[in-house]
Amino acid sequence: MAKRWIFRSPPETHQVSFLAASLSVHPTIASLLVQKGITNFDQAKAYFRPSLEALHDPFMMKNMDKAVHRLARALGHKEPILVYGDYDVDGVTSVAMFYGFLKNLQAHTDFYIPDRYAEGYGISMQAVSWAAQAGFKLIVSLDCGIKATACIQQANALGMDVIVADHHEPGDVLPDAYAILDPKQQDCAYPDKALSGCGVGFKLLQALTLQQGLPEENVYDYLDLVAVSIACDIVPIVGENRVLAYHGLKKLNTVPRLGLKALIEICNLKPPLSIAQLVFSLGPRINAAGRMDRANLAVRLLLAKDPTEAAPLAHTLNQKNILRRDIDHTTTEEAIAMINANSHLVSAKTTVLFKDNWHKGVIGIVASRCIEQHYRPTVILTVAQGKATGSARSVAGYNIYQALSACADLLDQYGGHAYAAGLTLPLEHLEAFQQRFEEVVASSIADELLIPPQEIDLPLVFEEINFKFHNVIKQMAPFGTGNMKAVFSTEKIVARSYNILQGKHLKLCVHQQGSDHVLEAIGFGLAYYEPLVCAQLPFSMVYTIEENNYLGKRSLQLNIKDLRAM
Repeated sequence: MAKRWIFRSPPETHQVSFLAASLSVHPTIASLLVQKGITNFDQAKAYFRPSLEALHDPFMMKNMDKAVHRLARALGHKEPILVYGDYDVDGVTSVAMFYGFLKNLQAHTDFYIPDRYAEGYGISMQAVSWAAQAGFKLIVSLDCGIKATACIQQANALGMDVIVADHHEPGDVLPDAYAILDPKQQDCAYPDKALSGCGVGFKLLQALTLQQGLPEENVYDYLDLVAVSIACDIVPIVGENRVLAYHGLKKLNTVPRLGLKALIEICNLKPPLSIAQLVFSLGPRINAAGRMDRANLAVRLLLAKDPTEAAPLAHTLNQKNILRRDIDHTTTEEAIAMINANSHLVSAKTTVLFKDNWHKGVIGIVASRCIEQHYRPTVILTVAQGKATGSARSVAGYNIYQALSACADLLDQYGGHAYAAGLTLPLEHLEAFQQRFEEVVASSIADELLIPPQEIDLPLVFEEINFKFHNVIKQMAPFGTGNMKAVFSTEKIVARSYNILQGKHLKLCVHQQGSDHVLEAIGFGLAYYEPLVCAQLPFSMVYTIEENNYLGKRSLQLNIKDLRAM
């Protein structure tokens, strides 16, 4: 698939020169920092050495004082507290963190995660009824609840208070909860709007810690879970999220909790772990519990206090993930075949697919896979409880939540973010929704957004690439959305040699014309560029720089993102 190369605006020369001198770094490093809004020594220090002291006062969040006092009252009066969360990684880590913290305070508490298939997303009437019968007086909903108007009204009627700690987009009408914590509320003055659900729960615990005069280390002990949520919910790793992710990774790489340690071992991961490894290794295994069975299994793993308990739970999650991968692969093949067989879908601005026997647990993954091959805002639907239910995924730069909002009259419910959402609708509305969604997107999306973007930070000459340069780049981690690893472009490259690996990967030995500085490069899935590299004509390359360690020998390697003939 052709990509749209987007070069970031070059930074101001005087700012680069000043910062390079202040930090004694290469001008290219200074340029990368200025592009991130870092223009002086103090800002650079805060970026390279994120401090927990930089975390915002949690009481800046709207309703935090009210939520903390209600939670403190429940603890003081030994009221039963139900910790309620979603079944994805963000929800599971939120529940494990919050429940684990309360249990350490000897709280009368339990946790509840809905069944993806029997109850669906968010707070369910079934859960509210169960909670009332079990005698709970307070429900704390994490990573969900911001649109659970009817369920929270029912909880109130049954004599229970609800604290909502969510990070999803609020609807026009907010639920009548005892307190709502969501930095995305229009009148919430909290500086960081992009916290994960677990991050919002963390701020509530941080506020409780301050109010109760507890050691801050009590809540910082859960930063490994917060880091996993930040990584896997793909929230921007900037501002407060960067601080939380940095220190969460630090804990993961030194003294992770037993459940995460067991997962790390079963994935054969070696420290230091990166955000990418959390996303592609730990995340899918935690998610597999809720996709293939009940998410309670993953919560139990993250709460495990003994290695003999953690190891078999991690093994079970790994097996469920293997099953999930098989179903995901088969479903993706079916979905792509449906697109290719339908000329309307091939030319449309959207993809909306439905099949009643698709597994509900993998349709979000399938939506993402479809976008990898057919770059369009995508909705994948199946049947659950007599309704069409599914997941929506967007392309870079387009707000799919707003597109769904324009179809709200056809939907029973929907919720999510700009790039990912869930929805449920009557089966008889399927065709109307497909038409409306196509009309809404077609009228509001720029044609260029239907071409995958390849962002490029700076041009670079090969002579600049060495270990000293790369070591500074590494210190810009953790990398992820909002703080991606630096992407460079270089022109006039010639391949000295090449190999095709496993029929799909491109392995190159390259140099820049006029230079003897030779580098190795790997392009995963880019074997189709073989005619370009074997023509012995110069080409342009977009890449990141990585360190390769093979049999104890360290070398630098370029990870090719795209190639283009000159």
